Formats: sequence, structure tokens, C-alpha cells
Amino acid sequence: MTRATKTYEERILKMDQKEQELSEKLRQYQAKKKQLESAKRKDDERNRVHRLIPIGAVVEQVLGRPIENEDLPKLERFLRQQERSGSYFSRAMNQEN
Repeated sequence: MTRATKTYEERILKMDQKEQELSEKLRQYQAKKKQLESAKRKDDERNRVHRLIPIGAVVEQVLGRPIENEDLPKLERFLRQQERSGSYFSRAMNQEN
């Protein structure tokens, strides 16, 4: 009995087909990864916004008026000055109740 062996051309063709299948799978995985990274960025941004809104609300409540864009540099200068003067803001934020 003779065993039928594939020719080199058949084996090369089979490997080319497998390579194309794997390339397609790789493209699919890359697309899925890109979708997940995009979803993560959106989720991170949403979480950041949800974290910042209450902070702004507290500042407005303490200030007694809405914060305007021109107030932001003043608020930043104040907080930085507090930090330079003795890390008052950091210490206050890190205190246990």
C-alpha cells in the first residue's frame, strides 16, 4: 500500500490558507481590543465627570454662588498657596473624620 502524500505545493497552499485564517482572527482580536479600549476610555471619562461634579457643587455651596470660568485660576492659586504654606489642603483632605 502506498501512502498518499501531499505535494509541496499542496502543503504550501494549506499553510497559506491557515495563515490567512489566522490573519483574519488577529484582525478580529485587534478590532475587539480597540473597542474595549474605547469603552474603557469612555467609562473612565464618565467616572471622572461623576467625581468632579460633586466637588464643584461643594465649592459652590461653600462659596455661596456659582463658580464662573474666571474663578478657576483664583481657586487654583488659593489651593496651591495653601499647599506651599504648609500642605494645609492635603492635610485637611487626608484627615480621618
